[in-house]
Amino acid sequence: MVLIGCTLALPAFAEDDRHFSAVIERAQQLAGEAYQAPEETLPAVLRELDYDTYRQIRFDPTQAYWKDESPFSLQLFHSGFIFQTPVALNVIENDTVTPLPFSAEDYSYDGNAEKLKEHDLSASDHAGFRLHYPLNSDAYDDEFAVFLGASYFRLVGRDQAYGLSTRGLAIDTASSEGEEFPAFREFWLYKPDADDEQIELLALMDSPSVSGAYRFIIQPGENTQVEVEAELFAREDIAKLGVAPLTSMFTYGEASRERPDDFRPQVHDSDGLLMHTGSGEWIWRPLNNPSHVRTSAFIDDSPQGFGLMQRERDFNRYLDTEAQYHRRPSQWVVPLDEWGPGRVELVEIPTPDETHDNIVAYWVADDTLDSGDSIRLHYLTHTLNGQPDAHNLGRAIRTRHGSAGVPGQANSPSQDQRQFIVDFQGGPLDNIAADQPVELDISTQQGKVLLPQVTALPTNGWRASFRLPASDQPSDVRLRLTLDGEPVSETWNYVWYPDGE
Repeated sequence: MVLIGCTLALPAFAEDDRHFSAVIERAQQLAGEAYQAPEETLPAVLRELDYDTYRQIRFDPTQAYWKDESPFSLQLFHSGFIFQTPVALNVIENDTVTPLPFSAEDYSYDGNAEKLKEHDLSASDHAGFRLHYPLNSDAYDDEFAVFLGASYFRLVGRDQAYGLSTRGLAIDTASSEGEEFPAFREFWLYKPDADDEQIELLALMDSPSVSGAYRFIIQPGENTQVEVEAELFAREDIAKLGVAPLTSMFTYGEASRERPDDFRPQVHDSDGLLMHTGSGEWIWRPLNNPSHVRTSAFIDDSPQGFGLMQRERDFNRYLDTEAQYHRRPSQWVVPLDEWGPGRVELVEIPTPDETHDNIVAYWVADDTLDSGDSIRLHYLTHTLNGQPDAHNLGRAIRTRHGSAGVPGQANSPSQDQRQFIVDFQGGPLDNIAADQPVELDISTQQGKVLLPQVTALPTNGWRASFRLPASDQPSDVRLRLTLDGEPVSETWNYVWYPDGE
């Protein structure tokens, strides 16, 4: 199979689909029954744990499963604190399924958590798990994937640090009815062999509206990738089904109008949404921390890819030695079948600080999923430090804006106008001389732009600049650079809200 916009090797599905078929049958059966919330079996002593005490429960690395039999190893998360609903884990070895029972011997209980040893924890089960592999060095098994909470999972590649999260599914995100969070209830992990370079696992999802069976084939590496295949069965009508959702954090960046009293120039796990449309256009939307929830829809047909990107990777742009935002990975999604007409939806939610994820992006098909319907999903998602290989146009590396007033003039005629600059670098722009007739293709959905122009930068690259007149209405602006009528940059898209972002 050839992937447009991705040169990563595509792992093959396991030859024996018997176990996956069984999970699919179970999901279909569940969808035909009334939804049953998981039983509350967690002991009270674990339900009442606070954050600090929960952090004092640690899995003992010497107890890691498979560590002496494979380059892959498995470590577990203890239930408790906010992880109130345990998940069941199973191991598939030699075609035999064996439950993986909870054992307090797998954990160390330090500090205030030591008192938990006095209680019977046998009914606690697991909150989730993490996978390890010698990613950066043969001498150490690095954590590269974690499945913990609802349908969340996180990935890192070589020299990357955890940032944004991936989800199995998003339902009615940012809707007036409230969001539904489907959850993985049970997992089956294929025990890896000594020479395996990828690991496969299955998952059963359930929620009030949908049940589903998932298969993940995970390949750790410089850009850790996951092939995802899923069969979903609707129990209820679903107004908005978010496919391949990505969840991230953006508190403030270079274009933010407001920023806290903080020594750090920027704080975010992702700084923009990148899309490769079905028609081949590359679109870049810088992220915002808005004053109100903002939802943007990018209409498309059979998209070639989308992702939340951490494009700025220079430590000097963050100055955070602890969070290391410069090492947070981007995440790219590539459909492996035709998704048809629909939209990429971006949700930006106000957040006071970096402790809250406030950015969500996902695909929504025009075809709705109604009660009794089913749908098959197949896509690839992977981390990366740079851009997708197919993106060979100039890229927006800087977005800034400010008052267009003339310094020193108290009543400058332009003081109510907003000045924007967008700097582009890379791709063909690196080889275009400053005297070439690069042009600015710019438009806005309503209103107008003033003084649009393009200028060669003295430090390699090109600058697009424009002004927006005073208005009480938002301005949705698109621009790109062209040469001889052909695009030489991606399309930059931004919505300016004059009443505050």
